[in-house]
Amino acid sequence: MPTVAPTPPAVVENPRTPHELAATVRAFAARRELWEPLVRFTRPERWYQRLAVGADHEVWLLTWLPGQGTEIHDHGGASGAFGVVRGELTERTFALPAVDAPRPPRLRSLTPPAVRAFGPRHVHQVTNPGPEPAVSIHAYAPALATMSYYTETDEGALQLERTDGVDD
Repeated sequence: MPTVAPTPPAVVENPRTPHELAATVRAFAARRELWEPLVRFTRPERWYQRLAVGADHEVWLLTWLPGQGTEIHDHGGASGAFGVVRGELTERTFALPAVDAPRPPRLRSLTPPAVRAFGPRHVHQVTNPGPEPAVSIHAYAPALATMSYYTETDEGALQLERTDGVDD
């Protein structure tokens, strides 16, 4: 009997709000047969794969070995949501440079089925602090075109380091 590829989950067509992106993440997370066979863990960099792309959004699968994480970054003006489907991730959120007054970063621990949604001005750093690998699903609208990366000063402010284009 021929193998039939699983159909994508029913999601909001062209999600635009953080709430709609969170619903998209939850729909993909519930369809383990879509993403679980794709899970890979790599060193030194995290592994990722695009799961879906629409007219103005995209969905990604990311894996995190213990100790792996991101730099402090934004999403180039895109709104987003991410959900932890395996393991634990920690998110540090920051005040946007040159807009908000510096403040200490806020820290959140996320475990399944946690989903975190955010708007276009969100700046954060995500890491796997635990002893076990972690897996997460991310949705962005519009699709990511650029991401900016920051360093944290001794005073708690963010300093722009660079802006990179996003590739598959």
